Amino acid sequence: MSHEQTHLMLPADSAWLALESPRNPMTITVMMRVDGLTTPRLREFLSVYWMAWERFQYMPVKRAAVWRWEPDPVFDLKHHLDVVLDRFTESSLQEWVSARLNQSLPLYRPLWKFWLAPNAEGGSVLLLRVHHCYADGVSLTGIFDRLCSASPQQYPAVYGARHTGDWSPWVSAAKDRFEQILGGGTATAAAATEQSAEPEGHLEQAGALFEQLASNGLKLVNEFSDFLAEPEDTPSDLKRPLLGERHCRWSAPVPLDRFRSIAKATNVTINDVLLSCVAAAVRPRLGVSGASLENAIMHAAVPVDIRDRLPEDLKPKAGSLGNYFGTVFVPLPVDGESALERLYRIKQETRRLKKSWQPGIAWGLSACASLIPEALRQPLSDVFYRKASAVVSNVPGTPEARYIAGCRITEQMFWVPQAGDIGLGVSIVSYAGQVQFGVVADEAVLADPAEFLKDCLHELTEFPGGSPIVV
Repeated sequence: MSHEQTHLMLPADSAWLALESPRNPMTITVMMRVDGLTTPRLREFLSVYWMAWERFQYMPVKRAAVWRWEPDPVFDLKHHLDVVLDRFTESSLQEWVSARLNQSLPLYRPLWKFWLAPNAEGGSVLLLRVHHCYADGVSLTGIFDRLCSASPQQYPAVYGARHTGDWSPWVSAAKDRFEQILGGGTATAAAATEQSAEPEGHLEQAGALFEQLASNGLKLVNEFSDFLAEPEDTPSDLKRPLLGERHCRWSAPVPLDRFRSIAKATNVTINDVLLSCVAAAVRPRLGVSGASLENAIMHAAVPVDIRDRLPEDLKPKAGSLGNYFGTVFVPLPVDGESALERLYRIKQETRRLKKSWQPGIAWGLSACASLIPEALRQPLSDVFYRKASAVVSNVPGTPEARYIAGCRITEQMFWVPQAGDIGLGVSIVSYAGQVQFGVVADEAVLADPAEFLKDCLHELTEFPGGSPIVV
């Protein structure tokens, strides 16, 4: 393999390979309900549009303790698409999807695969599993936004991305920052000449720069200290050792206006309402009661996109793949006695974390996973992931219905992996004016994910003006 054909992986991508474990694969799962999608349509769509992202022809390979991207020398699309002709009912479909979640992807090929079940009850089902090292949820959502048009007659206009070495922007940015610290990196030659004639101005500018660096450094230290000082979750039924067998379920769609009206009536955001639903469902599953419940602490790890927080020279190009998100650890008020109490306490926590540097800190810490010796990796992972009992991801979709290969997408669902010993993942997906909850859980921590979903939706009826929801 020539050097030109291989590319070093960015730490933020290879981190997900370092965090991989047999009981908890770091794989994102996407499921769509698509009216009338056939095998020939899908095969043509994948070969023309999906494969326009060159990274999908590459596989991660570890050489001399370093992860690299290398092209699959025998790549063939047929290795990455299975067609299942079973006539799945809703219950058998859920079991089948759960089985795919527990199925390993072969390490000798690019780590992604599609399944199509065209005969499923209620419409064709398209399932994708892709390893997190390829992209985060925002990147994948961006791909589908580009490839899934607003009309069945409309073809994607802009799509695809070259796969090139990604280290150069980071090296260049590090050089620029270093020059800035030395006091002359951002000045032009003319400005430098003027400053040399006025040493007082040069010293004043350097002093202001170091004052800003000191201020930012102090804030970073404070934020990092607050992160480390955040108490770990109370021991509960959600903190059991994982068994490695996972089950997933998803709810029926609920109109987005239902959440919007509650948010407007209570002066909170829709995200606050969604997290309140999760807190209500978690509460009875902690296995804690009485005084212990009143003092219980439980955090949800919530992924946050950090693309807008990166410097301009480090922001990824539109349509490119990669991992650019951090994590905030949101305390869930599991001791709250009423829906309104839970809702307003969540509002306080989300406002407090809104301007936090915690997502950037978490992104940096997770990126270190592949750079440190394996013996030290587990302690770092424990510091990071022991502070949460669940992962809650919020995936915003398009407000209008979309079409893939000319076929209408009626539902979308995402499931993200849970790193460390976290065994519960809750996904909230909004699409085409509707919201769905999804759950993936290790059987050691949650025996019946369907009941968890029912409790999520039941919380909506507890707010003023709430009405029953058909699940």
